[in-house]
Amino acid sequence: MTASADSAASRSKSILPGILVGGAAVVSLILFAVAPDWARQWPAEQIVPLRDWVTRFFQWLANEASFGLFTVKDLTRLVSDILSGPLTITDGLLHKGFSQFGLAALPWITVVLIMGIVGYAIGGGRLGIATTLGFAYLAVFGMWPDAMKTFSLVLVTVPIAALIGLMLGILATRNQLAERVLSALFDVMQATPHLAYLGPIAIFFGFGAVPRLIATAIFAVPPMARCTILGLRTVAPEIIESGLMSGCTPRQLLWRVQLPAAQRTLLVGLNQVIMQTLAMVVIASLIGASGLGHRLLFSLQQLQMGKAIEYGVAIVVIAILLDRISQALIARNPARAPTEAEKAALLRTSVILGILLASSILVAWLVPAFRLLPKDMTFTTAPYWDQSIRWLSRTLFVYLEFFRDDVTTYILVPIRNLFLSLPWLPTCLLVATAGLLIGGWRLAVTAFLLLGFIAAIGFWVPAMMTLYLTSMAVIICVLLGLPIGICAAHRPRFTRFALALCDTLQTFPSFIYLIPVIMLFRVGDLASIIAIIAYAMVPIIRYTHLGLMRVPANTLEAGIACGCTGRQMLLKVELPQAVPEILLGLTQTITMALFMTSITALIGSRDLGQEILKALPAVDTGRGLLAGLSIAAIGITATRLIETWAVRRKRELGLA
Repeated sequence: MTASADSAASRSKSILPGILVGGAAVVSLILFAVAPDWARQWPAEQIVPLRDWVTRFFQWLANEASFGLFTVKDLTRLVSDILSGPLTITDGLLHKGFSQFGLAALPWITVVLIMGIVGYAIGGGRLGIATTLGFAYLAVFGMWPDAMKTFSLVLVTVPIAALIGLMLGILATRNQLAERVLSALFDVMQATPHLAYLGPIAIFFGFGAVPRLIATAIFAVPPMARCTILGLRTVAPEIIESGLMSGCTPRQLLWRVQLPAAQRTLLVGLNQVIMQTLAMVVIASLIGASGLGHRLLFSLQQLQMGKAIEYGVAIVVIAILLDRISQALIARNPARAPTEAEKAALLRTSVILGILLASSILVAWLVPAFRLLPKDMTFTTAPYWDQSIRWLSRTLFVYLEFFRDDVTTYILVPIRNLFLSLPWLPTCLLVATAGLLIGGWRLAVTAFLLLGFIAAIGFWVPAMMTLYLTSMAVIICVLLGLPIGICAAHRPRFTRFALALCDTLQTFPSFIYLIPVIMLFRVGDLASIIAIIAYAMVPIIRYTHLGLMRVPANTLEAGIACGCTGRQMLLKVELPQAVPEILLGLTQTITMALFMTSITALIGSRDLGQEILKALPAVDTGRGLLAGLSIAAIGITATRLIETWAVRRKRELGLA
């Protein structure tokens, strides 16, 4: 009798959430149908003029605010002067030279040799050859000056962002309040599109080299800080105890024990800083950054696809080479004190390399072509790309036009109209109800306030356009990424291919994905969605593979012992166990899709990203910043719901 009662109670408890969700859905549908005008669209006269307030505040801050002894403008000028120093040095070394001293920039042959030596020293002969050929490609194809402008930015930004991230990570591990504040700040920073940073930075620092450095560093700091926190928190307790027993002070324990022990994780953070810096190459060109990003953006805007492909390939070459160098650095054995023989070998090698570098500079002085290749000695593939694109367009025009027009007319337009017609109040209530069922009142109130904020400031319609593009892309990412991740977990041969493809796609800066979609599908919703899918699908593949590989062996053995078929093992044993990791991959996919959605505004999408772009030339800081925060609100709402569900699922499985 007791067992029967317990079973009935368990069944009623399990179906209660379903009843509540069904009831909430019915109520929401009714509200959608009968909601009054004020509940459908926030009244125009009631829109909070936060945009104007923010714009005026930043203008006051930049022009009038004072700390007494100095103004904010004085402070920003001081920061600009400090940061312009290292930029001047790297720019002079790589492409400008030092005219005041009568010195030219390093010859291209010398820089190529230096990078080849760095690649060889860190990753061996294969990486040394690849690095040498990759940088030589930049010179041979006539992109050396622009490539060096970009490389100069990377060389200055990466150390600054890595150092700031390291310090913030250390602070977070030492102070709980600082950790909570920084964690919330990093969440907002990583959820806010990078385009939104540009408006405030332009207000304070204007346009040019220093603003591009600051914008890039802001974007690159959070990954380094998070990796520092993770690395310090995962240092083995016995290592810390050993340091304490040796009499280390807290400072010695940090710098001589914990940080060296967390070296691999810190190098992962450095790798992320490098990749994030290169991801900002094109975006920073919107506030005056010169280099490959500026050339790529200009070529895209002029629909010069051949040149855009060349500049895109150059950015990818730099990204892949720096990624491989940092990955090789991660894979190296932990540092140890060199032996006397190793010291002597290092000294001999250094002397030989010094002679080689000096010889290259001398040769370049004697032969001008080794300083900078003349234009008539360089190559370009742009005409061939343009011819190929024209041939491809003529050959596939009928089929692509048919596909594009039919998909847009019969699928995308109806779904877009549905999203654009969503009333703000019932939608907010429905999402809040989901938050209540998943995580309780706090999550419900948070979700309602975040979405209500978007409606209150007058961005509901462009926000729904953003949600439409993101939702379509994420759904397709899941439909494609899950099977690929499952195949990668069960077929070793396919695993290497899938993970190598993911590694390659992750090194591509976001703007690169716009080139093929414009070539094949021109501008429009379909092109935007395909670009978002290509950029955002990697996390769902990786985390599906990771989740399935982490299923405990005893769980698999139990399923086999029960006589499960392969299909039953996948659907009833492996996937349920891997749900937490899959959900984590889904949150990463959503975040990346929202970021890419703002980038697709450059090819015509009419969403919140377009609001940010419109704000930049008008220096309308409030408009751009609030549009970015609206995208962050959507991202934070979605990720909080999914992460809370993932935590609850882990508890149900006994994994947390």
